[in-house]
Amino acid sequence: MSEPIRFYYRGGIKTIEHGAPTQTVLQHLRDTLHCTGTKEGCAEGDCGACTVVIGELRNDQLELKTVNSCIQFVPTLDGKALFTVEDLRQPDDTLHPVQQAMVECHGSQCGFCTPGFVMSLWALYLKREVPGQDHAGPPARKEIDAALSGNLCRCTGYRPIIDAAKRMGELPAASFDRAVVAEALQGLRRTGEFDYSSAGRHFHAPATLAQLIRLRSEFPQAVLLAGSTDVGLWVTKQMRMLDRIIYLGRIAELQRIEERDEMIEIGAGVSLEDAYSALCVYYEPELGAMQQRFASLPIRNAGTLGGNVANGSPIGDSMPWLIVLGAEIVLRSGAGRRVLPLEDFYLDYQKKDLRADEFVESVRVPMPRTERRFRTYKLAKRFDQDISAVCAAFCVTLEGDIISSARVAFGGMAATPKRAAKAEAALTGSPWNQATVEAAMAALRQDYAPLTDMRASGGYRMKAACNLLRRFWLETRTDAPLPVSAVSVFG
Repeated sequence: MSEPIRFYYRGGIKTIEHGAPTQTVLQHLRDTLHCTGTKEGCAEGDCGACTVVIGELRNDQLELKTVNSCIQFVPTLDGKALFTVEDLRQPDDTLHPVQQAMVECHGSQCGFCTPGFVMSLWALYLKREVPGQDHAGPPARKEIDAALSGNLCRCTGYRPIIDAAKRMGELPAASFDRAVVAEALQGLRRTGEFDYSSAGRHFHAPATLAQLIRLRSEFPQAVLLAGSTDVGLWVTKQMRMLDRIIYLGRIAELQRIEERDEMIEIGAGVSLEDAYSALCVYYEPELGAMQQRFASLPIRNAGTLGGNVANGSPIGDSMPWLIVLGAEIVLRSGAGRRVLPLEDFYLDYQKKDLRADEFVESVRVPMPRTERRFRTYKLAKRFDQDISAVCAAFCVTLEGDIISSARVAFGGMAATPKRAAKAEAALTGSPWNQATVEAAMAALRQDYAPLTDMRASGGYRMKAACNLLRRFWLETRTDAPLPVSAVSVFG
């Protein structure tokens, strides 16, 4: 039995009973509701013109986050709240402080990208609200850069928009009643499985792991959907028809982050933003830069670490550092659990050791050890929101000044995220010094035969990979290690 989609929108409950399960939120806003403030630019979650804010309950508290509406499917809104630029209209028809700041600071020219910037700034504005006070004041530049990492401007330039981000907290505050939204979402809560269908296509949203196991066994060809940051593009760019989807976003067991057996276990449904934030508690500053540079905040808010790992892209930024840390992947089916070293999960280009009735349940990351030295680096043409040309990760264990074990892995250098066996052999058992590093760099050239594509030539990739190994040594050598400011233009 198909059930209607229900979500909080414009002060009331919106109900949808018809429409393709793969209709995007952006399409629904513009084509069905005729709310055209939200724009379509790239239709792939890259430009940010379509940015909206989604609200959902977490531990009975309202959590608000920006996402790209162009790649989110409408049924994923069930039980949530949707906010668009139209929601910023004030009761007295004055501008919201975010909008007023954009006007005062001349933050818009053509205006096409402006609603997306406004929604990202509104989310930042609400994040900085302090109960009982007007506002927390101007955000730091780092907060502003993170909030706007998913928004591209083609004509205004970012300086006036950054000025508006600083200015918005100085203007008279605008109220936002979280309690009203939270109460509405309490009333929308479902206790069981949610199923929606239209025109012969189906969207299943199990509420428990047991329900997911049953659905996966019953429909092994169904598409598993988590954050839609990859699957969404199958529809918007490849025009694929997805007849049956199993959505993972309602399963509490997949949202857990736990410590057990000297491992940090990240459920497959945990967002990239939450996963990286949790791991940075243990691996900071090593993972801090990667978190900042992994896609954009709206993508990290939607996408999941489990989905990134399951996708297995050869240019995925999470896999190299997970592999060198010795991470494990937990696979689940009706037959039980199966645990693999992550590196063994990838068999060939887009081929994984994943049975038809299995799904990724979690990723396990070892806790830090004092004797290990670990770094991961990303090279891309843009600082934010870009695909890697090369992603590198290194981890060596030292006994005194001798390397007792070494793990080196790269993305963008082969058909899968791949370890550098010859470079590792050159490092292991040798002193951690320049001569060893140069020998490992020579060995590295035998580990890979990188391709040339639009992001980088094969020659550039190889030279960059070798230089990143040198940088790792410069940062972690026993004698006079260099600070990040000495080896990175972003330091």
